[in-house]
Amino acid sequence: MALSDLLYPDNPKRKQELILLHQELLNCMSANFHATNELVGVLNEHLGCTITHIQMRESSTVKENCDIIIQVMSEIQHQVQKIDSDMKEKLEPVLYQKLYDIKEPELEKIAIAHKVFSIIFGEATSTAGMVAIKLLGCNLLTLTVSKLIGLLAQIGASVLGGISVTILGLGIEMILHAILGAVERNQLLTAVRSYEKHLAEFKAASEKYQHAIYEVTSLVRQQVQ
Repeated sequence: MALSDLLYPDNPKRKQELILLHQELLNCMSANFHATNELVGVLNEHLGCTITHIQMRESSTVKENCDIIIQVMSEIQHQVQKIDSDMKEKLEPVLYQKLYDIKEPELEKIAIAHKVFSIIFGEATSTAGMVAIKLLGCNLLTLTVSKLIGLLAQIGASVLGGISVTILGLGIEMILHAILGAVERNQLLTAVRSYEKHLAEFKAASEKYQHAIYEVTSLVRQQVQ
């Protein structure tokens, strides 16, 4: 038994907690990568975007993977803003206001948006207007992207950021060494609490983000069927 475990009897339990928390973080990040790629596919196919799909890099650190997803989320934000700018430029002020009027029928909004995309692209898929309206009217998606970008930046800048993604195939001592680095073993509780705090916020924001994307992608699937 390690000397630190004798001095701090709760350490073995905290070690296990730390490993499980790290796996939860990675699972959550992986789900966000998948959801983001789903949205990217819809934007590229129906709105003429050219956003590159992303892949979680197992050989990289948590921070490096955070940076990858932050970059594409920022691009998604930019594209949504561009859609709004295109609508504002091409439409009469009265029609543009209708897009954001909650009293206006959804079908009318979609028809207006589709007309704009037809002008921009020459022709547009039947779901282009619907996707655009969903994105413009989905404050939840806009807010959750901003929230996640902030949380990912915090995680990347924290002690968690320097941890490699592919540590789970290693032995427990090597895993702990990778996670803790220069942190002394008697600071395990601090490390666990830090993980718990970041993970709780990250999971909550991720669930909202994934749900918002599902609302958009499920509409597309229904349209195709």
